[in-house]
Amino acid sequence: MPRITYVQRNGHRYEVEAALGTNVMCGAVDNSVPGIDGDCGGNCACATCHVYVDEAWTAKTGPRTSIEEEMLGFAAGTQANSRLGCQIEITPELDGLVVHLPEGQH
Repeated sequence: MPRITYVQRNGHRYEVEAALGTNVMCGAVDNSVPGIDGDCGGNCACATCHVYVDEAWTAKTGPRTSIEEEMLGFAAGTQANSRLGCQIEITPELDGLVVHLPEGQH
């Protein structure tokens, strides 16, 4: 299983294994990583799985969809590398992916 690293604002790192075909949000929720709520269950209907994709990985995670862009409008502190974790599918190519968590999920 691919390994994903979630980096909190204070620098604490959580490295977890995520099942292929799931997504970055599920990887966090299934492994009790604090800082990702995933209130809508991965339906791209909220922004509580907002992450910042590490610059080295932005090309591999692909572009945002139009609905993802819309939902990110509800997230605080978005940046060019902001994504919704529920929209980043775990593939073998994402083994080693690093995402940073925002200050909050509001």
